Amino acid sequence: MIELTDQQAQAAENPESTPPRLVNTRTKETFVLLRVEEYERLTEVYDDSPWAREELEAPAWDAGKHIEWEDMDEYDDAPEAP
Repeated sequence: MIELTDQQAQAAENPESTPPRLVNTRTKETFVLLRVEEYERLTEVYDDSPWAREELEAPAWDAGKHIEWEDMDEYDDAPEAP
């Protein structure tokens, strides 16, 4: 576990501000410091499992219908993958 400096702790305790950003001086990567409760709330609704074929194709079919392609109804069923 990493302990915060006084300056970092003060920034983390201010609920009105945006989450403090931390920079790794070696890699120049930036990180955001979140309270555990916030992190858990954000990650409990996130599903990082791979998308199913139907989930990948659905936005394309919806977009085609939205721009009123003619005769889209005949293409309601996605073509079979080879």
